[in-house]
Amino acid sequence: MIHKTAIIDPGAELGKDVEIGQFTTIAADVNIGDGSVIGPNVNIMPYTSIGSRCHVHAGAVLGGVPQDVGFKGERSFVAIGANCQIREGVTINRGTRVDSVTEIGDDCFLMAYSHFGHNVKLGRGVIVANGALLAGFVEIGDQVVISGNCVLHQFVNVGRLVMLGGGCAVTKDVPPFCMLKPLEINKIVGLNTVGLRRSTLTAKEQEEIKEGFKLLFRSGLNVGEALEKIKETYPSGPAAELSAFVEKSKRGICRM
Repeated sequence: MIHKTAIIDPGAELGKDVEIGQFTTIAADVNIGDGSVIGPNVNIMPYTSIGSRCHVHAGAVLGGVPQDVGFKGERSFVAIGANCQIREGVTINRGTRVDSVTEIGDDCFLMAYSHFGHNVKLGRGVIVANGALLAGFVEIGDQVVISGNCVLHQFVNVGRLVMLGGGCAVTKDVPPFCMLKPLEINKIVGLNTVGLRRSTLTAKEQEEIKEGFKLLFRSGLNVGEALEKIKETYPSGPAAELSAFVEKSKRGICRM
């Protein structure tokens, strides 16, 4: 199960039935969960934990020090959930502040050469396509799809069930359930209808999201007026989630 050319520090902890490919290096203070497969030429650096049943493909570098000129060697972490697919050449950097964490949720699929900067947080079931770049402190909600070659500015927040079109640039927060136009900057083109249809949201909840979206982006109301109307009409549920996200945004939101 462990190739003879792999180098594994005695301070690493491997679960049951872990497979390690040729020329892979695993440092001390690494924890790998049961049934995970680590491919060839992978570098897993200190303070990295990987959940059970993950598959890390060739050339990935997990737990590298943050690309931050202010980093002074503080202890920080990378935590990867269970059932994740991490494809070729993916890089995930650990946090830049003492004891901080870069977190990848369960059931994520990170495609080749995508990059996750320090203190990034991914929810459950996130799909990130080839070549996407997430800068430091980016936060991504559950079941988001980030298409190939997207670039996300530091401190951006993306709500759940968002779809980012290929090659788009994101410098502002993206409200839940929305879709961004490919090859554009911060441009919402509508709701992520395919994602909503595939989700566990009921037909009634999806209709509430549509009405909240109309109030926010198509009613002619300013943002403050639209939020008050949404909160008045939908005090709970996914439409309320939409208004709460916008209210909490510090960078401002993408617009149509």
